[in-house]
Amino acid sequence: MNFRVLFGNLLNFVYNDCISHVPCHWFRKTFLRLFNKKISKSSKVLMHARLLHFWNLTLEENVVINQHCLLDCRHYPIMVDNDTDIGPYTRIWTLGHNPDSPTHEVKGAPVNIGHHVWIASGVTILPGVTIKDGAVVASASMVHKDVDKLSVVAGNPAKEIRKRVNDLSYELKYTPFLE
Repeated sequence: MNFRVLFGNLLNFVYNDCISHVPCHWFRKTFLRLFNKKISKSSKVLMHARLLHFWNLTLEENVVINQHCLLDCRHYPIMVDNDTDIGPYTRIWTLGHNPDSPTHEVKGAPVNIGHHVWIASGVTILPGVTIKDGAVVASASMVHKDVDKLSVVAGNPAKEIRKRVNDLSYELKYTPFLE
C-alpha cells in the first residue's frame, strides 16, 4: 500500500469516525478545508455526515449537507453548486457494480448537483446523475437518471411530477449553533 492511499484512509477514518461527531460546526469545517479548499467557507456540513474521500468533494457557496448523509467521492467527484440543501439521511453514490459482469466489475461516474436544488430526506442518488438548477427531489426517492432544470421528481425510480415555479433568488443562510 503506498503512502498516498494510507494517508487517505487515515483522513477518512479521522473525519468520519472522530471529527464528524464533534458538536462544533466550525471545527469540522476547519478540518475539511485544511485538506480541501473546494469546500466553501459559507457551506455547512452537519454532524454525522460521512464523506468518503472528501478531497474529491466540491461545495460552492451556501450549501447545506444535513445530518447522517453519506457522500461517496471515491474515485469520482461530487460537485454541488450554490444554495443547495441536501436533506438528512441522503446517500450520494459515485461507485457501484455492473450487475451483468461475471467478475462483479466496479463502475462509476461523477455526480453533479446544480444551484438552488433541494434534495429532501432519505434520497438515494446513483453514479453519473446530474441534477440541474432549481430541481427538487422528494423524500425517499431513488434518482438513477438526470433531473431537468426546475423539475420536481419523486418515487423509486424518481419521475417528474411537475415543474417548480420559483425565481431562484434565495440564499441559504443556515447557521447552526452547535450542529
